[in-house]
Amino acid sequence: MSDEVLKLRGVSVRRETSLLLRSVDWTAHEDERWIVIGPNGAGKTTLVQVAGTVLFPTEGTVEVLGERLGEANVFDLRPRIGLTSAALAEGVPAGEKVIDLVLTAAYAMLGRWKEEYESADVTRAVGLLEALGCAHLIRRRFATLSEGERKRVQIARALMPDPEMLLLDEPAAGLDLGGREDLLRRLSQLAADPKAPMLVLVTHHVEEVPDCFTHAMLLRRGSVLAAGPIAEVFTARNLSRCFGVPLEIEYRRSRWTAWAAR
Repeated sequence: MSDEVLKLRGVSVRRETSLLLRSVDWTAHEDERWIVIGPNGAGKTTLVQVAGTVLFPTEGTVEVLGERLGEANVFDLRPRIGLTSAALAEGVPAGEKVIDLVLTAAYAMLGRWKEEYESADVTRAVGLLEALGCAHLIRRRFATLSEGERKRVQIARALMPDPEMLLLDEPAAGLDLGGREDLLRRLSQLAADPKAPMLVLVTHHVEEVPDCFTHAMLLRRGSVLAAGPIAEVFTARNLSRCFGVPLEIEYRRSRWTAWAAR
C-alpha cells in the first residue's frame, strides 16, 4: 500500500441547503501528524467524520487506508481507524466500566455484552490506560469520570485496535488548564513515537496544538484556506483570514500562541 493514508479530491458535503464542506482536496501520509483548525461551523467535525468513514461525501472521492469509500466495506475499514469525539462519549452506556469501554473497541462496538476477551486483550487495554494516566480508573464507570479523565480514556479506547490512523476531534475541549496541559504532554509523546499511527487533531485554538505535529489545515466555511507544513500554514496572515480578526502568532518553547493584533 502507498504511504498515503488519506486522499480526498473535490470532497463536498451538503445537508439540505447548507454546504458543510466545499471541494476539499487533502492528502495525508503515514508519518505525518495533522492539525485541523478553524472557527465554529468551519466544517472540522464533518471533515473528520468523512475521514473516519462515518459520513459519505455528497461529491468527490475519498480514499482511506488505500480503500475508496463507496467501494470498500466500511465495517472492515473502521476497526483500522481510531476515533474520539463528543458524539462517541454521549453514546457510552450509562453503566459501562472503563476497562470494558476500552476492550470493546477491538470489535468497534459500544457496550459490552457476552463476548469473551483473551488475556492479551486485557493486558493491552490496561497498558494503554496506564500510558494515559488512567490505570487507577479501570473499575470506575465512565459516567462518573471528570471531563479530563473521559478524554484520556477515549484516546486509550481509540488506540486499542492498533489503528493505522487516529482522529481526535477537539480532545482538549472543556478541560481546565491542568487537564489540558497533561493531555497535550501525552499527545506530544504519542506524536513523537515513530510507531504511532497517522494523527489528525481538530481544535479551535493554536494553544492546544501539541509539540511534534508536522502539518496543519485551516478551514473556514467549509473551504480549505491553507494546508501544508505547520510553520508555513500558521502565519498571522493565514490565521487572521481564517478567524476573521487581525491576529499575531508566536512559536515559543515548542508551543504556539495567538492574540488579537493591536
